[in-house]
Amino acid sequence: MKQFRLKTTIQQYDTCREFCDTFRIGKEDLIITSEHTFQDYFNNIPLEAKVVFFRKYGAGEPNDEMVEAIYADLKDISYNRVIAIGGGTILDVAKLFALKKVSPVLDLFDRKLELFKEKELILVPTTCGTGSEVTNISILELVSRHTKLGLAVDELFADYAVLIPELLEKLPFPYFATSSIDAFIHAIESYLSPKANPFTETFSLKAMEILIKGYQVIAKNGEEARIPLISDFLYASTYGGIAFGNAGTAAVHAMSYPFGAAYHVPHGESNYAIFTGVFKTYQRLHPDGRIKQLNTFLAGILHCSADRVYEELEELFNHIVPKKALSQYGVREDQLEEFTASVMEKQGRLMANNYVELDKETVYGIYRSLY
Repeated sequence: MKQFRLKTTIQQYDTCREFCDTFRIGKEDLIITSEHTFQDYFNNIPLEAKVVFFRKYGAGEPNDEMVEAIYADLKDISYNRVIAIGGGTILDVAKLFALKKVSPVLDLFDRKLELFKEKELILVPTTCGTGSEVTNISILELVSRHTKLGLAVDELFADYAVLIPELLEKLPFPYFATSSIDAFIHAIESYLSPKANPFTETFSLKAMEILIKGYQVIAKNGEEARIPLISDFLYASTYGGIAFGNAGTAAVHAMSYPFGAAYHVPHGESNYAIFTGVFKTYQRLHPDGRIKQLNTFLAGILHCSADRVYEELEELFNHIVPKKALSQYGVREDQLEEFTASVMEKQGRLMANNYVELDKETVYGIYRSLY
């Protein structure tokens, strides 16, 4: 059985003020954002809402210890709506605060707590990659377990996803780069997922097309060439989110989690470090399945032969985020076995979405080829 769901209402506004006026943000609302986003875009808008500045609780990728610290500050505060304005880190964390029970976070991710959505949830992305605004997934680093894990339940769907291109105009290029590559990997992994269907494929293909064509413009004309294309990249991110929210991501994400958590590599960059290793393996193991259609599609946009698409993608993406070997991040060779064990033991939800089955030896071989 194939299924497609879009449970979130998507709205777009030209400005942050228009969004605030329409949603009548007030004292019964909780805003979770970063201090610089608030100062740049909301400081001159009269708001009575309670505001939590996420970076007060730590830097880097979101983890369970940050969530516990925020919960400690919020547990005695009343609010009716959660409004998250930020990148994937902030959106993923904010989803949890729409639930009735958040802590202990480890118990929540182990499904030991009651999952009941108590607050209305409004998600406003400030990057063009996560797709979190339209998915039911929250991903955290679980510090004591040395890995990342996703909680995927319908209670985490936003009631509203709000797209405001204005919020991306000041996004520094490195954040634009890593987030948008993440969007591409959402799209390409979901396209090959066994859960894909004609609806998800449509969103996957459109996202990939927008992103590749946008990167071609940037590669030719420089970083600032992205500015007129910001709305397109924001759409592509949401398209990718819709696709993987239904069809899932797979080995690229699964294999990036232990590596990214151990070395605090931005999520999109850690995915890119793994990406071509996985897809070249898919190509080798099953070249005549749906990957053949995918490669033909990509070749048409890249203007290359179908057997060259992953080399051409890597050359193009290197204009956006230069690819590094795992050893360049400080990874030790003996850690590759640890990463492999973590993937096989803890990432079964994602590995079930692989284009072809990857056993332990194959996963280790991919890591080794990228080392």
